[in-house]
Amino acid sequence: MPRRCPTAGLGRSPQVYVAPPPPVYYAPPLVVYAPPPPPVAYALAPVVVYPGGTYYAAPLGLLSHPRTPHSVISALSPMLVGATIPPPMNRRAFVTALGAVLAAPLVAEAQTTERVYRIGIVSAGQTRSSPLYVAFEERLRELGYVDGRNLAVEFRGAEGDVGRLARLTTELVRLNIDLLLTGGPQEAVRTAKQATTRIPIVMVAIDFDPVASGYVAGLARPGGYITGLFLRQVELTAKRMALLKETLPKLTRVAILSDRFAVDQLKEAERATRELAMQPHVLELRTPPYDFEAAFGAAVQHGAEAVFVLSSPVFFRERDRLAVLALRKRLPTAYAFREWAEAGGLLSYGPNTADMYRMAAEYADKILKGAKPFDLPVQQPTKFELVINLKTAKTLGLTIPSSVLLRADQVIE
Repeated sequence: MPRRCPTAGLGRSPQVYVAPPPPVYYAPPLVVYAPPPPPVAYALAPVVVYPGGTYYAAPLGLLSHPRTPHSVISALSPMLVGATIPPPMNRRAFVTALGAVLAAPLVAEAQTTERVYRIGIVSAGQTRSSPLYVAFEERLRELGYVDGRNLAVEFRGAEGDVGRLARLTTELVRLNIDLLLTGGPQEAVRTAKQATTRIPIVMVAIDFDPVASGYVAGLARPGGYITGLFLRQVELTAKRMALLKETLPKLTRVAILSDRFAVDQLKEAERATRELAMQPHVLELRTPPYDFEAAFGAAVQHGAEAVFVLSSPVFFRERDRLAVLALRKRLPTAYAFREWAEAGGLLSYGPNTADMYRMAAEYADKILKGAKPFDLPVQQPTKFELVINLKTAKTLGLTIPSSVLLRADQVIE
């Protein structure tokens, strides 16, 4: 028969009837204090183990045992007032519960330890502070990758010296990165492909055709370990030249600023200039750091009425300096991307490159989560922006035709 718990020494009326197990031999009880797993909220659940006997999880079971030391009762009684007493459990249930309690800290530690993904970025001409790479990392953060927590970004920039690309890319590969991002000219992808055959490569091919160059088998099924985005820059060159002519109808002589990254664009720009009944004058810069002052001086000497700047990672990096030089020489300029018009150029026409790098971050996310590059089609931008800097036009004393202003996606005033 159950007997009444001796709780008179605790200063409380009896509340619980328990039947303590008859021990075969006496052994001091082993007391384990373990907070129960949520959502059950007991303040404290001391577990009493009697060798060879029944296992009790009831807090007052300890207090009811005649051999429980008075010091234990005194220590536990304040914490057990008003506590809900779980029912007795058998040996198997107790072992399972105890294992769960002991494993809880290990599970919690495993949940707080995230894998750190390593992404390498190799750039021919841009710095990490470029709006393109800022957009890439911002999109990664939106997707849950935080630099310093579960992401490590390793950046290497060649500063316009393509001869350094091979060494920089090899450095990144040796860091055992999970993914490699290359942006801009063909040399960046070529050195990446030569440096590794196992690391997935996400490219932002702006100044070349990756299909014609053999880096991917096709846009829909790239094959291999390279995928990403592709801009048909050469085809946009003629469109951009036509917009410059429409903006400045009386234009007859155009200087074309080019370098080694823009060879294919240069051919198309010269052809388009002649088709529009204008005379081209090529300003080809060969070895960085470029002497832009001398180039613009030569444009003025040859009677150029505007400067058509081809797409180059070095030109993009120096866009603020180029805009200042053009205004000083009183030369309107046309560029490939909106960042140039925002820096002070007269007009730009092309895709939003920051959006392209945000899309590159989405490729990286898919690959880091297990997708294979050969299953991810190469995408092309479908929206192209015409940006007119009306403030620059007024500074140069130019009147922009209303037909151009009405078609502009953005007018900077």
